[in-house]
Amino acid sequence: MITQQTIEKVFETARVEEVVGEFVQLKKSGSNFKGLSPFTEERTPSFMVSPVKQIWKDFSSGKGGNAISFLMEHEHYSYPEAIRWLAKKYNIEIEETEQSDEEKEQVSERESMFLVTNFAKEYFYDVLYNTPEGKAIGLTYFKERGFREQTIKKFELGYAIDQWDNFTKTALEKGYNLKYLEKTGLTVVKENKQFDRFKARVLFPIHSISGRVLGFGGRILTNNKKVAKYINSPESEIYHKSKVLYGIYQAKKEIAKQDNCFLVEGYTDVISFHQSGIENVVASSGTALTPDQIRLINRLTKNITVLFDGDDAGIRASIRGIDLILEQGMNVKVVSFPEGEDPDSFAKLNSSDELKTYLKENALDFIAFKVSLLLKDAADDPIKKASLIRDIVVSISKIPDTIKREVYVQECARVMGVSERVLFSELAQILKKNSKEAIKHYQKEQSLEVVKQVTQPKIDSLYLLEKEIIRILLLYGNQEVDFTDWVEVEDEEGKITLEKEQHTNIVAKELYLHLQEDEIEFTNDVFKQVYYSLIHQLNQNEKIAIEQLVHHKNNNIAQLVTSVLMDEERYILSDWQRKEIFVTETKKVLPKLVTDAILNIRRILIEKKINEILNDIKTQKASADLEEVNNYTSLKKRLFEKLNRVV
Repeated sequence: MITQQTIEKVFETARVEEVVGEFVQLKKSGSNFKGLSPFTEERTPSFMVSPVKQIWKDFSSGKGGNAISFLMEHEHYSYPEAIRWLAKKYNIEIEETEQSDEEKEQVSERESMFLVTNFAKEYFYDVLYNTPEGKAIGLTYFKERGFREQTIKKFELGYAIDQWDNFTKTALEKGYNLKYLEKTGLTVVKENKQFDRFKARVLFPIHSISGRVLGFGGRILTNNKKVAKYINSPESEIYHKSKVLYGIYQAKKEIAKQDNCFLVEGYTDVISFHQSGIENVVASSGTALTPDQIRLINRLTKNITVLFDGDDAGIRASIRGIDLILEQGMNVKVVSFPEGEDPDSFAKLNSSDELKTYLKENALDFIAFKVSLLLKDAADDPIKKASLIRDIVVSISKIPDTIKREVYVQECARVMGVSERVLFSELAQILKKNSKEAIKHYQKEQSLEVVKQVTQPKIDSLYLLEKEIIRILLLYGNQEVDFTDWVEVEDEEGKITLEKEQHTNIVAKELYLHLQEDEIEFTNDVFKQVYYSLIHQLNQNEKIAIEQLVHHKNNNIAQLVTSVLMDEERYILSDWQRKEIFVTETKKVLPKLVTDAILNIRRILIEKKINEILNDIKTQKASADLEEVNNYTSLKKRLFEKLNRVV
């Protein structure tokens, strides 16, 4: 178990903007940073990071917290795993106490699978360097491919011995559960037998964006045509091929720095580019590009350069992925290599400078590339040429930005020698058709659902008021404010009037005194925990410190506090000031805000009490409590007067 001293050191050292910046491309926005949400599909930034408060908030999903909670949400880390990741990042030595059996059992199934894949990575790497077979076959292969030892270590490459169950036996001896060996696909279990999936193959570990091993790609080194050249780990709870890009962990920093991502097909393409000094490169691992993979890149950059082998058939098969990239609102360029070459071979045949120059000089806009490729097929055939033009306009229709669409139409008209009017007409028809199909699809989905009578849920006023009190405490609890009280004064005739009385107090103390006086208890458990924590600080130090709650182990508390602290940053994302929408500063109306919160929660509780008494009268047919109802109703009216409201 990680000691409290280590946890505190991690919190003191970690910078939320640095941690989040490992996974999301952030841009400066005043004193904050903003970016695209890593949790939802969006094109307009709704994700905000505050270096001053050391918290983040995703307004599209409602999630928020500190550096720890981000890793827990984004990477599905447990609390200890997130602490370990940060300790490693900031070179903090971890001090631990012995875990109890109960604590060990609490490790989730998902974490158990990660433990297995991490062991496998270390095992295959050890076999590569420390066994005769590994060195003679696996290491020799990598070196023949031109991979240096530094590169092999960087990508944590490995080798699996040519025996049916060498890895599985070793893993079981080390105490790893066969259940998780099977679930990760490392071991194949059939009836009472088990054997290694990656026997006699070199191994390419596939990492998540944070560096966790999700699965493996294995290449056989013999010419056995009956056996697949490459096999991958099967889909599992931690490995989804359509959501992973090979090399994203090693490339993420350089992608953000260069503001561009090179997209290739295979593992060796990525590795060879790294050796040539080009590190902003990832691979789709030979599968068709998916929207999830594109969104992974979109978090880091808006620019993708797709690299194709010098093979027309392969290019035509892969070019469909460009439309998916365009749909995400990203900028696409394309580079094709000379016939017979691929990124791996070309990188080996040319120096680093020559490779960089080639990529720069041969990068084409997707329209120019598509035109040059498809014109080979069209030749002088007008029918084929018309089909080609329509194909390009279909690609343009995928672009969500209307200005970009117009620019591309103009460029296409210039290159193809067709009038802009014709192309815009074709584009309009395609967009109209797409719109109709989208409506039909929506209507079809709606018709499949059983129509139910839905009643509007009743608003929980007490919940909203309790939340408002917590919000005031967190944002303004330490501020000193001049309050106006409306004191009830009874004249000689027994008539009650309201008179002003002014006093100065700390906001937190004012709220505490009134809630204490009325013996008000919070009904929401999270609000209650936050409230008592703040009041405890107030009584101890005459001041409240919200940092302790931001870093609270209870994620519900941390999320609530973060949500409140970041909510006032929302207008920055919308840029209301530029639109000449000016928000009244809460500080200017703070005294009234505090007083209204107190009076309103009293009003709600009185209403609740009246309803309880009336219900008792109704069920017990009693009449003795009517006077109590009248007294409460009178009190409620006076509260409304103080609130300047009408019953």
